[in-house]
Amino acid sequence: MKSINSPILYCVLFSIGCLLNACVIGGNGYSFKGISIPPEVNTFYIEDFDNQTPTAPPTLSTAFQQELSDKIRNESRLKFDDFNPDIEFKGAISEFRVSAESPQQGQTSAFNRLNISFQIEYVSNLNEEDNWKQRFGHFADFETSQNLIDVQDELIDEILEEIIERIFNKAFTNW
Repeated sequence: MKSINSPILYCVLFSIGCLLNACVIGGNGYSFKGISIPPEVNTFYIEDFDNQTPTAPPTLSTAFQQELSDKIRNESRLKFDDFNPDIEFKGAISEFRVSAESPQQGQTSAFNRLNISFQIEYVSNLNEEDNWKQRFGHFADFETSQNLIDVQDELIDEILEEIIERIFNKAFTNW
């Protein structure tokens, strides 16, 4: 077997090592995913979300809270604290609506769309300047031949995943 003693190979290996080392900078709250949490922020809390729309399933608020909490626990160093949290998420389900999309000849629709939105308030108990409020919404389409009840859980999971990703990015990244 031929020995590889090339300066290019050493440069490539050195570059890869530097890149991997740069991806995990522990002390100041950064990670490969671009998470940027100030070192003094250690805990979070998610308040019960109000359901402001009569059409949303009663379990939607709980599912949303649990999935957002899981994402924060799994992808950050923050710990859940319902007594004295450093940051809090508050809000409400502001939309849960099905609409017919792409009308075709004869006034039928090609598909239906489930729209879900949340009004989110991010509260920093350490730095009031970091506080924000924003509406986050997303949708998923389903065939007109399908009953919403039959596909609702799958659609909600898909929509919540996208909304939670956006909330997480707004709260914890500089993107």
